[in-house]
Amino acid sequence: MQLIATDRHNLDAAGLLDGFDYPAILVSNHYEILAANDRYTKTFGNITPGDSAYCYKVSHHYSRPCDEAGESCPLAACKKSGHREKVLHIHNTPRGREHVDVEMLPIFNAAGELTYFVELLKPVNHASARGDKNVMIGTSPAFNQLIERINRVAPSSASVLLLGESGTGKELAAKAIHQASPRKNKPFVTVECAGLTETLFESELFGHTKGAFTGATYSKQGLVDAANGGTLFLDEIGDIALSQQVKLLRLIETGTYRPVGSIEALSTDFRLICATHMDLWEMVQNGEFREDLYYRINVFPIHLPALRERVEDIPLLAQSILNRISDRHSYTLTHAAEKLLMQNPFHGNIRELRNILERAALLASDTDIDAELIHTSMASDIARTVQNQDLQSLESDYLRRLLHKHQGNKQAVADELGISLRTLYRKLNTL
Repeated sequence: MQLIATDRHNLDAAGLLDGFDYPAILVSNHYEILAANDRYTKTFGNITPGDSAYCYKVSHHYSRPCDEAGESCPLAACKKSGHREKVLHIHNTPRGREHVDVEMLPIFNAAGELTYFVELLKPVNHASARGDKNVMIGTSPAFNQLIERINRVAPSSASVLLLGESGTGKELAAKAIHQASPRKNKPFVTVECAGLTETLFESELFGHTKGAFTGATYSKQGLVDAANGGTLFLDEIGDIALSQQVKLLRLIETGTYRPVGSIEALSTDFRLICATHMDLWEMVQNGEFREDLYYRINVFPIHLPALRERVEDIPLLAQSILNRISDRHSYTLTHAAEKLLMQNPFHGNIRELRNILERAALLASDTDIDAELIHTSMASDIARTVQNQDLQSLESDYLRRLLHKHQGNKQAVADELGISLRTLYRKLNTL
């Protein structure tokens, strides 16, 4: 326990902090940090008494309270409501900027006056404000609202419906919910609903017995059984055929199912997360999706913003993608390149951004990626280039870029192309 204030009342109140399982500080009505528990100092560092010991200075390096600096302030909200308040903030830590789930608890004296606040700070491990992890990345208001909703629903067992355009990262969001839930140490199982035929969907989901149908030469475990105790993620649930929706509904309502070819009912326990880019309610109105199933999966809907709705995240996302493209090179974007990317509508969202950056990295002659290179790498320009070049020239350019990427290592190029070294040499000689 680290104490800053020395009067008896503060010492008594500070003793409360040891009972919390998270980093916690005691704050006055005037935003002054009076005490911090050991978990706080180990996670966020020591508090220096004096003029700097104010929550908005320590956490944000602001010169005035958060609500006066254009950000939501849980302490001000707590003062107004008299109840606990929660908000997602990005705090400065010894490791850099990090997302923190902040919960403010009011403390009243014997006269019923609001005198102190306990601020609980729960680090968010499934989001990054630095782009150095393989997690959800961003700092924009739209992104922070998304993380807030994930944090709210994750500890529960409620079914979640992830909505948004293709390429917005719905599977990554589903994994974040799983990792922040009590089931995080259990399996996370994904079912790709798009493209599955009715028979294949039922077999994948529920499994089948040996001889259940032609070609079933062995018994197969269903994915609902594999997800037992954990999370079942149904991606693109709008593609499930009507005839199979009733079986899925029964599974959700009863927790039981029958493998294909079996008469024995089995039970399973999983947390359900679904995702779609379709308008399911419109599909319900058109008779393409069951209304009862819609209400069963739509307990807690979460909208994932399109990339054009979080433009300020593009430089951070782009650098994070570039860091993962190559282990050998540290690619960086010029300011002009970042600006050009931020002007792009990105109808394909993060997936389109990744494609553009991968092209740029292949075309780059050094580790600096400038605006001209980004412009060339955009899909419309690639399409025009394809129209103006013959196939042999395109293949030659592609091989040249791969050779540059792998610093002339022909075996590495062959491995990436999935061909033998001899075949690569033959192509190079031909071209």
